[in-house]
Amino acid sequence: MSTIEVAGAKVDTRHWINGERVGSVETFTNTSPIDGTFLGEISRGGQAEAEAAVAAAKTAFPAWAALGPKGRGEILHRIADLVEANIETLAMLETMDNGSLLRSHRRGVMPRVALNMRFFADWAINELHHEAFETRGHTNNISWDPSGVAALITPWNAPLMLATWKIGPALAAGDTVVLKPAEWTPLSASFFADLTKQAGLPDGVFNVIQGFGREVGAALVANPDLSRISFTGSVPTAKVIARSAAENLTPVSFELGGKSPCIVLEDADLDLAVTLAVEQYDNAGQVCLSGTRILVHENIADAFAEKFREKALQIKQGDPRDEATDIGPQIHQVHFDRIKGFVDRAKAEGQDFVMGGEPNEELGGLYFKPTLVKNPTPGSEIVTAEVFGPVLCMQTFASDEEAVAMANGTEFGLAAILVSGNRERASKVSKQLVAGTIWVNCFFVRDLKAPFGGSRKSGIGREGGTWSFDFYADVKNTVVSPTGWKE
Repeated sequence: MSTIEVAGAKVDTRHWINGERVGSVETFTNTSPIDGTFLGEISRGGQAEAEAAVAAAKTAFPAWAALGPKGRGEILHRIADLVEANIETLAMLETMDNGSLLRSHRRGVMPRVALNMRFFADWAINELHHEAFETRGHTNNISWDPSGVAALITPWNAPLMLATWKIGPALAAGDTVVLKPAEWTPLSASFFADLTKQAGLPDGVFNVIQGFGREVGAALVANPDLSRISFTGSVPTAKVIARSAAENLTPVSFELGGKSPCIVLEDADLDLAVTLAVEQYDNAGQVCLSGTRILVHENIADAFAEKFREKALQIKQGDPRDEATDIGPQIHQVHFDRIKGFVDRAKAEGQDFVMGGEPNEELGGLYFKPTLVKNPTPGSEIVTAEVFGPVLCMQTFASDEEAVAMANGTEFGLAAILVSGNRERASKVSKQLVAGTIWVNCFFVRDLKAPFGGSRKSGIGREGGTWSFDFYADVKNTVVSPTGWKE
């Protein structure tokens, strides 16, 4: 069957190409991480589906580009309206598919999906401009022109929200889109495709192809008709995509991994610091921005560790559909085993686990206990590699200079958290940190107007506000001479 029912919602499991459902000969199985429930068989795409989707997007591009920001914006607002009308369905669907908290999907994640579409539609209409300027009497006029077909490859930890973070600006810029969602979480993207049809999005402007990265994903990014490739995921996969993109000189935007520091200075509000540190277990640790390396001044380390453990042990782990649950399961058995592998190797090295460090046997399945490693060996795998699970490391430092050196001592540079009671000191330390986003005395405050992206191996480029359009559009300068006019 091509249509399945998940939590009362009907979802078509075929691809969405040129405004129609297209099946594949092969399928792959989708199960819920909550309890292993079978959700359905999903069409498994390859070369043919990738080529068809890009061809459809290429054909649809001229008319979509010609609509202009206002015409495109009206349709994007209608899509946002339909998302808001289906928040409960989308929330339950995504919770079943990726195991994240239902309460978070209802209150924050799905409303943000609608906001993503509205924000970028309005930004293209109202904010995307640059003042004309003169050069020796000649006038420079800057514009952002639609670039063509954009391939968007998105992750599983916040599937639809992170997808629309790309879909919104790409469509608003006048590009047409081929979306390849993560194979572990295909359902919300498929449901969203139906909403775009209801909203009147022209056929071929938005396409969804499902399957595995090494198959349909590889075929997609190698297509010479692409104008842009945007990917959120791991560094190794980004390297593979970059090699394919290089063959056609296709511009890329990458948001990749992180091993971010959470720095607690000696003058910090200890209760605030502990609260922010415990928040790093959010979404069962499956957040690229998480400050998984907690760096605490040695003079307050013991008091911090005691308060942290007390607060962290209050976390309720369980079924994400329960309003009382704080964190749910890991996404998939493969990922669960990966996290456990990191922990098992750290134990074999003799690292000090003061909390967690094992699966939650009471819950079984894919639930891994919130874990804290205290004073791990500098340079060890648990300190340097991205675990992407509920595993934090706590280390100490003696001076601000040492804290900065430790914070920057990684190949990543996605984010950083700094907790301090002194504005001048916090400002001085922040300026020395290598990261795309730094939160001071807060965490996860993200405005769509702000640039977002990573330094070093955490990514290439920035998204948000005009930065998104700088990528998804062709920025053009038209220089007009004051002479030669006959009228």
